[in-house]
Amino acid sequence: MGRPNFEHFKKEALKDPETRAEYERLAPVWDLRKKMITLRLEKGMTQAEVAKKMGTNKSSISRLESGETVSFPTLATLSKYAKALDCRIKVDFESI
Repeated sequence: MGRPNFEHFKKEALKDPETRAEYERLAPVWDLRKKMITLRLEKGMTQAEVAKKMGTNKSSISRLESGETVSFPTLATLSKYAKALDCRIKVDFESI
C-alpha cells in the first residue's frame, strides 16, 4: 500500500462518531466558503476588490474565506459579500 493520502485519513477519522458529527456540523460552512471563493474567482475579483466594495479590509475577507474561524458568517456579512459580487443570496432548505 502506498503512502496514506488525505482521503484515506478522512475515511479513517470519520469512523469515530464524534468526529463524524463535528464534520457534518461544519460541512455547510465549508461548502459555503468554497462557493464564495469560486464565485469571486468567476467574477474575476481579488479579495482586496471585494473588501473595498464591502467597506472592510482584505484580511477580513481572507479570514471569511479561509475558515480561520469555525463560526458561521452572519447573514448581514453574506449579504454584503454577495452585493460586492453583484449577486444576491438565495436561502433554501432541503429534506435530509
